[in-house]
Amino acid sequence: MAKEKTELCNGHHHHDHVDQKEIPSDEVLYRLANLFKTFGDPTRIRILSALKQHELCVCDIADLLGMTQSAISHQLRVLKQMELVKFRKEGKTVFYSLADDHVSTILNQGLDHVNE
Repeated sequence: MAKEKTELCNGHHHHDHVDQKEIPSDEVLYRLANLFKTFGDPTRIRILSALKQHELCVCDIADLLGMTQSAISHQLRVLKQMELVKFRKEGKTVFYSLADDHVSTILNQGLDHVNE
């Protein structure tokens, strides 16, 4: 397999058309990278996809995905920390749902991209 060559600049150019202020700060970039790392786990994507359809409790998610409640709880903890899911209690049962429309949009955009 032949290696693809990368084009390099010959000399130094000043690129006025790139606005440095439009590049996010290091802190924002770090947070964004962590968000994408969270989406980098297929189990978490499956959980988010299920929650996109309906609010569910841990036992329903575990049954749906064929996993233990413990494994689901661990992944939900990560998703809560990243503010991708929210929860509400009804008696002793905790129901999970997507935190907001942004999460659904990210999922849909990602799926559109990989299905092109």
